[in-house]
Amino acid sequence: MKLTIAVTGLNNTDNPGPGIPVIRGIRESEHIEARIIGLAYENLEPGVYMPNMIDKTYMIPYPSSGTEAYLERIEEIHQKDPIDLIIPNLDAELYTFMKAEPRLRELGIKTFLPTQEQFEERHKANLDAFGKKYDIKVPKSITLTSHGDIQKIKDHFDYPVLVKGKFYDAYIAYNSDQVANHFNKISAKWGLPIIIQEFIKGTEVNVVALGDGQGNTIAAVPMRKLFITDKGKAWSGITLNDEEMIRITNDLIERTKWRGGMELEMIKTNKNEYYMIEINPRIPAWVYLAVGAGQNIPEALVKLAIGEKVEPYTNYQIGKMFIRYSWDLLGDIQEFEQLSIFGEIEK
Repeated sequence: MKLTIAVTGLNNTDNPGPGIPVIRGIRESEHIEARIIGLAYENLEPGVYMPNMIDKTYMIPYPSSGTEAYLERIEEIHQKDPIDLIIPNLDAELYTFMKAEPRLRELGIKTFLPTQEQFEERHKANLDAFGKKYDIKVPKSITLTSHGDIQKIKDHFDYPVLVKGKFYDAYIAYNSDQVANHFNKISAKWGLPIIIQEFIKGTEVNVVALGDGQGNTIAAVPMRKLFITDKGKAWSGITLNDEEMIRITNDLIERTKWRGGMELEMIKTNKNEYYMIEINPRIPAWVYLAVGAGQNIPEALVKLAIGEKVEPYTNYQIGKMFIRYSWDLLGDIQEFEQLSIFGEIEK
């Protein structure tokens, strides 16, 4: 099948977006012939310049510019270069795309995203209620909406604690001064509220999964991070044989009827207890590990989005590893200038 697919999240740096791994999965599909449109927020996003990845790139405004301005740019691109499907890959975009789903559908642009209810109830600030509703162990947490709230922490937690932004970033704090520093840094970048979460000792493990919106798990691959950057991102990881992680994932997708990609972040304690510390409502940047292990989640998501029936994956390769690395990508100043001046570039 021939499709034009637009993808965001092209910032393939030490804090990588999922865009390029998603594109790699689509490119490797034997069933999809895709023309890939990159939607870039910055003219130095490395994914724009990587060879054999993106056919044409368009600059788009940040979602913070306002929903109308954002969607007008999407419509402008669609009129010039008709899009069959958009795969947004960044948390900050998702609400805009979910809200605009009917409008995009009228234009002939498909998406495959969680519902607004699914998106809201798994939010970090709502994790306590989410855990109770779905019988999942979660760390205790409170939300801070001002500097004055920092004094509340001593009434609820012993240090250390985790300080988290509503979209991204998480830091360990060992005292109130460190909480204040992290509060300032995160709120300046992502706004309020700030989430304070109980620190659970153990091993961080993750699952990348895909739900069909009917309660069925189409794909699920668990992994353990082997090396973590100072930004908390996995720089290497390995797939695991962990039936309990798969059970938790299947049960959650069945009960929530999750629609789209997701990442479950858990802590496995020394007592073999699993605590859900975060649920990311989109495909994570390490999804290419799942592709390499035998579950091409980007391909399956595309098929679901266009209404094809997709049989669930039942196996994956255990012990498959990924290792990220730095690479000097050489480009031409004309490409940079074209993107900067005209807001688009064709490879």
